[in-house]
Amino acid sequence: MRMRKAAGGRLMEAEALSTQTPSSAGDQEAVKPAAEEADTGKTFRDFGIAEPICAALEAVGISHAFPIQALTLPIALDGHDLIGQARTGTGKTLAFGIPVLERLTGTADRKPAAPRALVVVPTRELAIQVGDDLRLAGSRIGTNVVTLYGGRAYEPQIEALATVDVVVGTPGRLLDLSRQGHLKLNRVQVLVLDEADKMLDLGFLPDVEKILQLTPAHRQTMLFSATMPGEVVTLSRRHLSRPTHIRAEQHDEPVLVPTTEQHVFRAHQLDKVEVLARILQAEGRGLTMVFCRTKRSADQVAEALTSRGFAAGAVHGDLGQSQRERAMRAFRSGKVDVLVATDVAARGLDVDDVTHVINYECPEDEKAYLHRIGRTGRAGRAGVAVTFVDWPDMTRWKVINDTLNLDHAEPVETYSTSAHLYSALGIPAGAGGSLPKSRRDRLGLEAESLEDIGETGKTRSRASDRSRSGSGSSRAPAGQRRDAANRGNRVRQRTRGGLPAGNHAQAANRGAAADGEKTHTEGATKAPRKRRRRGGRGTGQATSASQAD
Repeated sequence: MRMRKAAGGRLMEAEALSTQTPSSAGDQEAVKPAAEEADTGKTFRDFGIAEPICAALEAVGISHAFPIQALTLPIALDGHDLIGQARTGTGKTLAFGIPVLERLTGTADRKPAAPRALVVVPTRELAIQVGDDLRLAGSRIGTNVVTLYGGRAYEPQIEALATVDVVVGTPGRLLDLSRQGHLKLNRVQVLVLDEADKMLDLGFLPDVEKILQLTPAHRQTMLFSATMPGEVVTLSRRHLSRPTHIRAEQHDEPVLVPTTEQHVFRAHQLDKVEVLARILQAEGRGLTMVFCRTKRSADQVAEALTSRGFAAGAVHGDLGQSQRERAMRAFRSGKVDVLVATDVAARGLDVDDVTHVINYECPEDEKAYLHRIGRTGRAGRAGVAVTFVDWPDMTRWKVINDTLNLDHAEPVETYSTSAHLYSALGIPAGAGGSLPKSRRDRLGLEAESLEDIGETGKTRSRASDRSRSGSGSSRAPAGQRRDAANRGNRVRQRTRGGLPAGNHAQAANRGAAADGEKTHTEGATKAPRKRRRRGGRGTGQATSASQAD
């Protein structure tokens, strides 16, 4: 590997599979010499990682470091701040997870609700995934990892903070528990901001700033992001101390995963489901993610696929958290092999063996396109990405195509009967609009139990409501059923005309018994109602009274 001088005297690596460059901020450190030795052939043991962590990873077949991990570990293990930038699917979780766990190895200085490491992520699904990965890697060192995110009851999360080492959470729930005094961040030694650009897109940066202010100033901070927009750069300059900027690819390397085969078809809205049903019968197709722009579309597509015999589930923001987690569990376990999702699931999720990603609706921009198709072709695996572009989407698609330098400026017009669709994706000639009964071997979403998590949100999805009422395994959680029963039977405390309105029978009896008394006393206790004409003059008694005046 040869080194060359860059502008300003900084060192840059050249002619390497993985490059490490200094950040653009003027006060940041030059690249450390240890990065020269980074190599994808290295094992985690070569970096001096604690034996229990290496053994836990090797037990699940993880032994060699990916480029972003090989470049990050020497710097992170020395306790320096850093910015890790790499495209999706390159192993960023372990790049920060291993240094976090290594720092906690051999120490058991636990205090209630006072974690020593904090990982902030933008979405609930990513929080679950990162938490699971850290638990796996730290399973043999007794590290207690607590995951905090919205949609779940507060009480179990508060109880879990009694003995905690690492907290992984979304900004909103972290701030809620901190304001209530249940989460103390004054002992955090290592802080990680994962998917910082996504937090910017979701409007979480102000919350992230508040969280950073609650942590000690002398902490190690690691920021990971696929892209570096200006707001994220400003955040790093304000809260990181002389960070090293690490890139896991050449500056001129394409941002698209090279192992992903891309297809773009111009499809008619009324024929998309038919085209999709045929693609889902392609040879070699495994787990598949279908992306829609709207929650309504995701529900409609999932319902249409289910009616055609496919094992499909939906994930989007209108589903209750238990519904979202059930769909993800069913997808990971293979009970369903088609997950229809909005962009809530497009960032950071790593599900093994996703062979196909289908953009049922054209992405909003090139970033959404990259994050969507990044669900396949991960960690060097091969994948297939298919994008449907309707006629109204052509302008948007051309911008995406030009920005990413794709070769699909004019997508070919495609219908469910088009011969090139079958040949391009390996679809059997006899494939139709429904999955043959002989191939319906998945258990389906109803086979995955629905966990009672004491949800704090609400479920507005009509499709999920129907699925909950369809079978016992998919009924609403017990907590929701109890709440609904209480709402139906609760006694009203307000009164009407001096009579309780809660017990209608008793109120009616008391009202009937009081009719006689009211007849004699009402005239003395109530002023007569005055009726007024449009001209402002009263009628009846009111008229006589006004004339007398």
